[in-house]
Amino acid sequence: LPSKNIETERTLLFMEIKKSVGQRLSLARKAAGYTQEQTANKLQMLRQAYARYENGIFELNYEQMITLCKLFDCSSDYLLGLSEI
Repeated sequence: LPSKNIETERTLLFMEIKKSVGQRLSLARKAAGYTQEQTANKLQMLRQAYARYENGIFELNYEQMITLCKLFDCSSDYLLGLSEI
């Protein structure tokens, strides 16, 4: 079993990744000219639920990631922090 320190480090890293994805979601959404409400409608969810993705609380699934990449005209690599484009 992994030690508690390793589990804690993984948890903290994962939280940072979700926060970074959320920040990039927000930037891409604004650059594409969408509101949170409009984006949430495209994903068929409430604005409050979508806001949790941008705030790094919820994690996108593949279908949501693809939908948002198409909507915002950006790559999944960008949203995941693997590229700057």
